[in-house]
Amino acid sequence: MTELPKTFDPADIESRWYAHWEEKGLFRPERPDATPFTIVNPPPNVTGSLHIGHALDNTLQDIVIRYERLRGKDALWVVGTDHAGIATQMVVERQLNAQQQKRTDFTRDEFVAKVWEWKAESGGAITRQLRRLGCSMDWANERFTMDEGFSKAVIKTFVELHKRGLLYRDKRLVNWDPHFRSAISDLEVETVETKGGFWRFRYPLADGVTLADGSDHIVVATTRPETMLADMAIAVHPDDERYKSVIGKDILQPITGRRFAIVADEHADPALGTGAVKITPGHDFNDFDVGKRAGLKAGEMLNMFDADANVVQTADGLIPDRFLGLHRFRKDGVVGAREAVVAEMKTLGFLVPHVTKNKEGEEVAADFEPRTIQTPFGDRSNVVIEPWLTDQWYVDAEKLAIAPTKAVRDGAIEIVPKSWEKTFFNWMENIQPWCVSRQLWWGHQIPAWFDEDGNPYVAESEAEAQALAGNKVLTRDPDVLDTWFSSALWPFGTLGWPEPTEKLSRHYPNDLLISGFDILFFWDARMAMQGMEFMGDVPWRKLYLHGLVRAADGQKMSKSKGNVVDPLGLIDKFGADALRFFMAAMESQGRDVKMDEKRVEGYRNFATKLWNAARFLQSNGVTASATHEAPHATLPVNRWIIAETVATVQAIDTAMTELRFDAAANAIYHFVWDQFCDWYIELTKGAMDDETKAVAGWAFDQILVMLHPFMPFITEELWHLTGTRESELIVAQWPVALAAVDTDAQAEIDWLIRLVSAIRTARTELNVPPGAKLPMVVRDGAEETQRRLDRQGVALARLGRVESLTFGEPPAGGAAQIVVDEATFILPLEGVIDIAAEKTRLAKALAAAEKERDGLGGRLSNPSFVEKAKPEAVAKAREDHTEKTAEAERLKAALDRLG
Repeated sequence: MTELPKTFDPADIESRWYAHWEEKGLFRPERPDATPFTIVNPPPNVTGSLHIGHALDNTLQDIVIRYERLRGKDALWVVGTDHAGIATQMVVERQLNAQQQKRTDFTRDEFVAKVWEWKAESGGAITRQLRRLGCSMDWANERFTMDEGFSKAVIKTFVELHKRGLLYRDKRLVNWDPHFRSAISDLEVETVETKGGFWRFRYPLADGVTLADGSDHIVVATTRPETMLADMAIAVHPDDERYKSVIGKDILQPITGRRFAIVADEHADPALGTGAVKITPGHDFNDFDVGKRAGLKAGEMLNMFDADANVVQTADGLIPDRFLGLHRFRKDGVVGAREAVVAEMKTLGFLVPHVTKNKEGEEVAADFEPRTIQTPFGDRSNVVIEPWLTDQWYVDAEKLAIAPTKAVRDGAIEIVPKSWEKTFFNWMENIQPWCVSRQLWWGHQIPAWFDEDGNPYVAESEAEAQALAGNKVLTRDPDVLDTWFSSALWPFGTLGWPEPTEKLSRHYPNDLLISGFDILFFWDARMAMQGMEFMGDVPWRKLYLHGLVRAADGQKMSKSKGNVVDPLGLIDKFGADALRFFMAAMESQGRDVKMDEKRVEGYRNFATKLWNAARFLQSNGVTASATHEAPHATLPVNRWIIAETVATVQAIDTAMTELRFDAAANAIYHFVWDQFCDWYIELTKGAMDDETKAVAGWAFDQILVMLHPFMPFITEELWHLTGTRESELIVAQWPVALAAVDTDAQAEIDWLIRLVSAIRTARTELNVPPGAKLPMVVRDGAEETQRRLDRQGVALARLGRVESLTFGEPPAGGAAQIVVDEATFILPLEGVIDIAAEKTRLAKALAAAEKERDGLGGRLSNPSFVEKAKPEAVAKAREDHTEKTAEAERLKAALDRLG
């Protein structure tokens, strides 16, 4: 047996053991007869690097998979990466730009070849980082959403959905990114508060019609004046008395002269702006819906921008030539459409100025009212997203959503926490068509070919499409599929579908999916849709949704705020085990995790404490246990630690069944730190007989196994340094909590711990010199207490520094009094401390603590302070108040002990 080094070095241990596990194939040991257990990882972008959200998500998955592997299951953790269409194309285009080249200098095939080159050289960063975290994934079968087998599954899915009438081509509004010239998903849109304005314009009523007040126009308020060149209606609320008389009448667009109707729609808010809203259905999602309700078809809606967000002529040809070619905003010093439209409306006399008063009380007019606007930006391009009317491919999500919704209602899919079910149902029952096409080169090219009249032919190959089209000349759709479309096949596409593989039949449905709540709809729900459509069963039995990792003050992490935490930096500083344990201990269902580096450091200290406990046991001749079963024990302290070990196994099993990661982590933490390291080792020091050595070795082995899912590296290292083993810890046997819990031993040692703790607290609070040994008198002790004192007298003398023990009345004079259960334990203090001076000191300290407590209490009871002070100041005051309250209680208890 190798002697343990004095210091615990995570870096050396982590790199060595991970390489060993992977080389030996221990992440997926051969267990063909075992019960399968399957999870799939949310495939990270191939361009990505490990962020703190990945650290949480993958730590939780690894805890589960290591736990189930230890329980003897055929545990499969499917791993792979997503081709990340836009993100990857952007990375490669930047490389080309640095070489004074651009994508369009190459053919599509040449550019895609360059992307594959990039992937081979640089696309594995995040998988290396997942290894550093300790993720025990099935790397031997790593998948990629663009690998050959998976790509075949994607193409087949598209074609099958089209055959079944669940996928079609349509003209609708999309989130259009003018930088990438592509539609993007909602998840790739980041809403940012920007400085904008509210412009008010007069639109003249047609045909001499007037409002009830005689006005010959309606004032319309808008935050986007440039899009008015494609206006197709004015909406007012049906109950707005100001406009009731003109609903259904015509109005004129002041610049283009376009004539359109005033429509009644509840989208118009009478209290917002003027209550009249211009409707531009080709450039606003709400307006699109209003237009449809007003009877407009998508093909009739006007589009005034090209793919670069430059003004183009609308179908009716009414936009004046002077606006054509302008960018929507000022660009490179050139006036944009917004400025040009506002200037023309002002010249024509249709701009209603915003009038305010300056400090002198004089009226000041401006073109617009300043407003903070929630503006959508592309999360990668950082340009304003344009709602754009275009032809795209859509999946009929409404029909596909029926089966997953029923599965959740019927319990075939269990969502944890259950509180997310309401959100899930609300989204699924109001789901919109899913746009699955993207205008990129990198990705799964859509298997559709168009004839010269624009008719599509969908097939798995060009030959099949040509057979459908006859002699017509075909051109393939240049677009690619949304990456969420391909990743929706992950639970079964990674297992060999559409081929009927053994792995597919054995591991589908998966048992569990662990996911951030933020991709519940983008990924989780879509996996449920595709899985139930093509496999006829749910993709997983249980869906666990965790929160976000936030900054210590609760704010969302972002680069702009400068509060992003690098998990790799934390691993460098404290070790992967400490970071993993922090993630588990802080993961409480339904709550976000607040980052706290001090807590991570605390769990590094926890690992060090475990290491030092192993060194203590080794120095006392304790080695690995020869049995999985608990050794026979007669001593109460050994019966107690066996009982506590069994209780801890039970607590972890219950917590893992309920996916209460915090409860599982806290159970093993409390057992290791408090019961084993602090008390069991203390109680057995100097008394390591053969029975105690056997029990200590067995209990420490159980600790290593129970702690392994949370802290795999240090536990594997100690497993081998503390004895000769039949196997690596990663494939050891999980403790079986079959032994009966010895409640008598538990009760006795718990009583001893409470008594020793109370004695130590009293000595500390009353300034008893550390080396002083005190007599102790026991009053009102029951027979059981007396028997316990007989059995535990040696431990009490050593741990409580008690020099003698008598029963009855104490000698006269000052004494500390401790009550534990029915008995009073008295420590005479005459001649040991200056009792009068000690009472004075305690009374003075108590008065100070009470004064601070009451002062803080007064501030917290003042609504003005709570409402107006900074949140962090209020939180600090509450924390201080709690601390001073506890301090006052301790000091009062100390005074009371002196009588």
